[in-house]
Amino acid sequence: MRPTLPVVGTAVAALVLAAAPAVAAPSTDALISEVYGGGGNSGATLTQDFVELANKGAAPFALDGFSVQYISASPGTTTQWGVTPLTGSIAPGKTFLVAQAKGTGGTVELPAPDATGTIAMSGANGTIALVSGTAPLTCKTAADCAADTRVKDLVGYGSAAVREGTATGALGNTTSASRSAGDTDDNAADFTVGAPTPTNSKGETPGGGNPDPDPDPTPGDKRIHDVQGVTRVSPLVGQKVTNVPGVVTGTRATGDRGFWIQDVTGQDDDPRTSEGVFVYTAGAAPTVAVGDSVLVSGTVAEYRPGGETGSNQTLTEITSPTTITVSKGNPVPAPVVVKNVPAGYLPAPGGSIEQLPLEPARYGLDHFESLEGTLVQVDDARVVGPSNSFGEVWVTVNPDQNRNQRGGTTYTGYDQPNSGRLKIKAVGTLPAANVGDVFAGATVGALEYTNFGGYTLAALTLGTHTSSNLQREITAQQRQTELSVATYNVENLDPSDPQAKFDRLADGVTTNLRGPDVVVLEEIQDNNGATNDGVVAADQTLRKFSDAIVAKGGPRYEWRQIDPENLKDGGEPGGNIRVGFFFNPQRVSFVDRPGGDFKTPVEVVKKNGRAALSVSPGRIDPLNDAWANSRKPLAGEFKFRGRTVFVVANHFNSKGGDEAIHGRNQPPNRSSEVQRGKQAAALKAFTEQIRAVDKGANVVLAGDLNDYQFSPALKTLTGDGNLKALIDTLPATERYSYVFEGNSQTLDHLVVSKNITRLSYDVVHINAEFADQASDHDPQIVRARPSTGDANVDRVVFALEDILDCLES
Repeated sequence: MRPTLPVVGTAVAALVLAAAPAVAAPSTDALISEVYGGGGNSGATLTQDFVELANKGAAPFALDGFSVQYISASPGTTTQWGVTPLTGSIAPGKTFLVAQAKGTGGTVELPAPDATGTIAMSGANGTIALVSGTAPLTCKTAADCAADTRVKDLVGYGSAAVREGTATGALGNTTSASRSAGDTDDNAADFTVGAPTPTNSKGETPGGGNPDPDPDPTPGDKRIHDVQGVTRVSPLVGQKVTNVPGVVTGTRATGDRGFWIQDVTGQDDDPRTSEGVFVYTAGAAPTVAVGDSVLVSGTVAEYRPGGETGSNQTLTEITSPTTITVSKGNPVPAPVVVKNVPAGYLPAPGGSIEQLPLEPARYGLDHFESLEGTLVQVDDARVVGPSNSFGEVWVTVNPDQNRNQRGGTTYTGYDQPNSGRLKIKAVGTLPAANVGDVFAGATVGALEYTNFGGYTLAALTLGTHTSSNLQREITAQQRQTELSVATYNVENLDPSDPQAKFDRLADGVTTNLRGPDVVVLEEIQDNNGATNDGVVAADQTLRKFSDAIVAKGGPRYEWRQIDPENLKDGGEPGGNIRVGFFFNPQRVSFVDRPGGDFKTPVEVVKKNGRAALSVSPGRIDPLNDAWANSRKPLAGEFKFRGRTVFVVANHFNSKGGDEAIHGRNQPPNRSSEVQRGKQAAALKAFTEQIRAVDKGANVVLAGDLNDYQFSPALKTLTGDGNLKALIDTLPATERYSYVFEGNSQTLDHLVVSKNITRLSYDVVHINAEFADQASDHDPQIVRARPSTGDANVDRVVFALEDILDCLES
């Protein structure tokens, strides 16, 4: 269960909203509200055990003929239920105190009990039942007691065998189990363990006090905008508030349970302060309904999804609530229509933004924050990130911001994270939605901040899903005179994956990429995938993939790769992901030179006056700390039409550990860039070794570099102009091969030596924009005429090849 301390918890759960509260309770009136068995024991304050009943109904509940019964946690065949008969009634909204056995310790007496029994309850583990009748129960298991219609309510605590759902936690001499709210037939969800608070029908507590003598249901001195304040963190965090008024706009009965309220009468005129807030009910399903006018008392908290040590922002909440329903069936306030938020993303003070006053007219995410907890509406929302298995989809409220040709929103720079992106968490089944699709009409829900994406529309209603009929791309066929090299991250491929995944990937290689001469592969796992047993070979993975390509009508690829050292290359534990080459021997030949293994570095040597590899395939500088817990680049020497081409397969370290771009620290700390910078430097040094021997050598660097075209790592590779990143040859909004949180961005790259000038390049969009994906990456391909190394010879050779191409066409 999520902590409900004044500042933050440690987990976030999926959101589910309902237009009316979900009532899981089988009893809407009399319930067991508290159980305590440590009375009079060593260390106890109270002298006596007790069971407290409560009436959640609107009418008095008669107890005549009812009983409270107890059985031990592990009943044997001869164990019997203890019985305390009851008389009288429980008034609506009141409690009824049943005293039980008294011990020899303790110093504080119970308030005057409404009934008294002699049952000696266990202080740690046991079961209490509220029973219609006074004859002892005979059931000894949870299932049998659930089937006994005499059982009105039942609570198992500690190791109790007889319980509803999961037993609540074990008790102690100073702790009781107290109902949070409602009755879901799951004791662990319905009860919390804490200090005992016995209260009798007069509202008296130990010592005779009455903490809640029917307070007058009038609003307190704080409104919702006072709770929210003008910054991201409430000025009242950690403080108790009383009778905050609002109308219920939505409820959530699973996950992080609670409800949203919104002020409809006491709004201020400050655009920075939200008039809505989430009321967190912890393990209890909300007992209010949409349209209820309520007064909420509780503690103001800031909940940080993902944990307090993380970089996420917080969600302002009222926790540990008590709620007075003033009236029902009230109109819900009209949602705020959100569109064309400011293009500015967030302020960047060089640290935390949490205490900065919001500027909703200047920054898009400040605009969202100023509406936190409010009912909002997005019209004709265009999808910019495909739907996923968690019922989430990304849309944009800024339809023209960095829009690409296929309907997505492209990430074009660190200072351009696209402020209009918004995650939608749907109710029920979310239609499979691709980039460019539209949810036509109104999508309405409460706005909040969640893990994995930040600002989220917790949707009550979705617009009508309208498909854009997005098609998977097919690249051009390479000419006879062109060498085609592709890169494809196949997402943790191993033989245990369904054949359908192999077939989808194979179809992508054969149909969409047109059977490239060389395919650089990333995320090839070993022969038993994530099983962590020392296996590192991947021949079965590669063979199954190669066979699938042949079955789709593609070439019979051969492959080259080097098995990594076990558990040294990162990725899924036990998977031993690596990079490798597929190549079509009918079109290109691989120059094999033995000696390459996981620790032997490949060197550049001179053969016949030209550059060559000492081992082929060979790993580049594999013992360099730059490659710690990361994939090592694999260099291979190829021959195409008599010309040598050096191809290097890469998979740089991931962005794990970087702060969220929507997080509290701005600009976010991109700590993972440090290692990629070292990796880029090592890779660049290798290409310079080739240039030192042969300035006209053909070099192709391919793979998942896990970084953007504008990143320091790419600048390290291409800054001197000797290498060029082909993604930069595309229009700015078309530079992407991956979609993350609604940003179309690039992580995959083809980088070539500057002497390769006769080329065409394509990012082939077949995965990243689609809800149905074979991989989360799109492949890329370059079709090029390698240089002979001599510009004069190139002119002659290329002219002859032009003639061949004309004859071919």
